[in-house]
Amino acid sequence: MQDAEAHPGAVIHPTAEVSPRAQIGAGTRVWHQVQIREGARIGGNCILGKGTYVDFDVQVGDNCKIQNGVFLYHGATVEDGVFLGPGVILTNDRLPRAITPAGALKGNEDWQVGRILIRYGAALGAGAIVLPGVTVGRWALVGAGAVVTRDVPDHGIVVGNPARVVGYACRCGTRMLAGSEQGSLRCPACGWGYRIE
Repeated sequence: MQDAEAHPGAVIHPTAEVSPRAQIGAGTRVWHQVQIREGARIGGNCILGKGTYVDFDVQVGDNCKIQNGVFLYHGATVEDGVFLGPGVILTNDRLPRAITPAGALKGNEDWQVGRILIRYGAALGAGAIVLPGVTVGRWALVGAGAVVTRDVPDHGIVVGNPARVVGYACRCGTRMLAGSEQGSLRCPACGWGYRIE
């Protein structure tokens, strides 16, 4: 059940379930059938599309665009300015099992949460899946349908299953080309330069 009084300055659709113990920043819009659990913190001026699930204690920065059907599980941190395309999943269990070795249903004490960090300005395409223990770097670009099993460098463009680096993206989103010096890159669209360290 949504509680607009608990989240002043946010726009919350009547069908959304937002815990009064979640923090929602001013100007954030929470659309149809979104669920945001207790302890989650969503920054200001974000958009959460239809059917998005934000698990307990998940952290989302300011100015993020989270498209329809995105699942952000406990252990995920999303910095400012991140784009998550439709159907993106940030997972949290590297050793998933429903039961213990003895056959009992697993409880909270039977697993260890895996952390995921999506850094400033990164963009994840539709249907991308990120496994626990991964950091996606600043301004990185994850291709649609990619399965990210290891860290992505700043500005890295990754595609495939498992995802692999195929280039580097400018802040504007354009694929950068090799510059005149060793390890330098330049954007053909806006002219911005970058050096790989």
